[in-house]
Amino acid sequence: MSEPQQPVFSIEKIYIKDLSLELPGAPQVFLQSAQPQLEVQIANAANGVAEGLYEVALTVTVAAKSGEKTFFLAEVVQCGLFQIRNVPAPELDPVLGIACPNILFPYAREAIADVVGRGGFPPVHLAPVNFEAIYQQRHAAAETQPAPRIEIAH
Repeated sequence: MSEPQQPVFSIEKIYIKDLSLELPGAPQVFLQSAQPQLEVQIANAANGVAEGLYEVALTVTVAAKSGEKTFFLAEVVQCGLFQIRNVPAPELDPVLGIACPNILFPYAREAIADVVGRGGFPPVHLAPVNFEAIYQQRHAAAETQPAPRIEIAH
């Protein structure tokens, strides 16, 4: 009889797949005294790449608006390549939907702060995100209707 193999979880690579910053009203937005409101959207997705290898993509979009005027729109698709083996199927989804986004979020937060700062604005420091609560909300919503993307607003 063979013993069950121990679960394996490792980070193979963390990378930015896409990064963009748009300043549609520049240079006039720099002359505005109005304080913009931030809108933050977060979504994550996971795809199998090979046997036991998964790409998890965390998309963070931040828009700064005052009324109809957009000061900036920043978006990062922060990805990670994770090796996950010997994890039972029911436990794999929470690993991909909670653990992996928790690992990726600090990198995405840093990329957003950096690109917004390079755009001439004060850096945006995003608050921590509870991916477990988002995961549970998504699954509760999936019982009534499928939800392919998770979005939250601050």
